[in-house]
Amino acid sequence: MLSNLDYADIPIVLAVLLISLGLHEAMHAFAAHRLGDNTALHEGRLTLNPLKHVDLMTTVLLPLGMMLLHLPPILIARPVPFDPEQVKYGEYGSALIALAGPFTNLGIAAASALLLRTSFVGSGFPAEVLIFFLLINVSLFVFNMLPIPPLDGSRLLYAFAPEPVQKVMYQIEAMGFVFLIVVLLVLMQVGLGNVLVNLNQSVLNFLL
Repeated sequence: MLSNLDYADIPIVLAVLLISLGLHEAMHAFAAHRLGDNTALHEGRLTLNPLKHVDLMTTVLLPLGMMLLHLPPILIARPVPFDPEQVKYGEYGSALIALAGPFTNLGIAAASALLLRTSFVGSGFPAEVLIFFLLINVSLFVFNMLPIPPLDGSRLLYAFAPEPVQKVMYQIEAMGFVFLIVVLLVLMQVGLGNVLVNLNQSVLNFLL
């Protein structure tokens, strides 16, 4: 459904994107703060205000453009900074901070699915909004759990990977999000898009 977006749905999708990505990044910030790092607090990111967490290009224009082109969207907000040296439990603490974002999206998707299965929601506009919350948050969960630096899933890999693998991952992460987007667009052409669609469908089937 996200790859068959109607122009009339753009305002709803934009609002859901801002809320979902804002909560995703806010939970990174709250988790980091809970684990002893105040970097997000000092930079004004310890907030539920989604406007503090969005980037016009990667949060709004890129995913909307891909959906209008009938492609699985790349969903990236402005990353919450944290200092690994200040975080409790080392790489495991960093992994917990990373997982806080996508698992928040999974929780939102699960709540949306539960509401859709109840009789009082009915159909029409409320159901349409919940469907977008479900689809977008499942997409956020699946996409961000990819073990590709600097996506959240890579932090879980960092925690358990041997040092030589970690060094390679650090080098990839240092290239930044522009490099990531280029790599993802290339991988979309060689099958990653189908993998993401299948993973999204599997999570949706489980929730529904």
